[in-house]
Amino acid sequence: MMKETIHIFSSVEKLADFFAGRISESISGTAGDQFFYIALSGGSTPRAIYKTIAENYKDEIDWSKVMIFWGDERCVTPTSDESNYKMAYDSLFKNINIPESNIYRIEAEKDPALEAERYAEMVDLLLPHKINNPQFDMVVLGLGEDGHTASIFPDNIHLFNSEKLFEISQHPATKQKRITATGRLINNSKEVCFLVTGASKAERVSQILQKKAGWQDLPASLVKPTDGELIWMLDDLAGQMLIKEAGNFRG
Repeated sequence: MMKETIHIFSSVEKLADFFAGRISESISGTAGDQFFYIALSGGSTPRAIYKTIAENYKDEIDWSKVMIFWGDERCVTPTSDESNYKMAYDSLFKNINIPESNIYRIEAEKDPALEAERYAEMVDLLLPHKINNPQFDMVVLGLGEDGHTASIFPDNIHLFNSEKLFEISQHPATKQKRITATGRLINNSKEVCFLVTGASKAERVSQILQKKAGWQDLPASLVKPTDGELIWMLDDLAGQMLIKEAGNFRG
């Protein structure tokens, strides 16, 4: 049964510190012979959080126990400023002591169809399983102004329900190809964390969480961990309509 919690913070810095602390605690609680499997997201909010982790939790986390994957990636080279991998490398990996062998990037500069298949096979092989599907300990997601999450957009929302673990997606405006995890993988995670900041996201946050007209047509509304926890972490700006309309969401 899914458990859902919502936290609203007065600043991005406080959100980042809360999330970093939660990850540190989760990793510390991992049994000695087990790994902590996490799928990262791109975007400005995760960048701030990765920097917070590197600055304040560098020595508090046993990075040898952390296995890092991605929930989506743009089809660019790993040195491109558009690369989710590069963002994570610049803000986190190069500043911590994590074995290179623990980082499993999506090689999106290769043929997208072949890479989506290769990455799915690798995830299926390396992760523990539950309900015959690989299971992450945590999947980190962002929320687009159009309601998209990972790289599943409203115009290709059907990809969320794909039988595959990873699919090829395309940005509706730029037509840039991307590789994205599907709901089969996302909703099998033990924990899914939405990290959302900025006033431009407030309307979508309110629409999804308060089930306003059209909410079910937004990919982010389909994120419902089958037997895990869904956690929304918002700053004041992203959560302002929840505060105004409900007044009881602050975490």
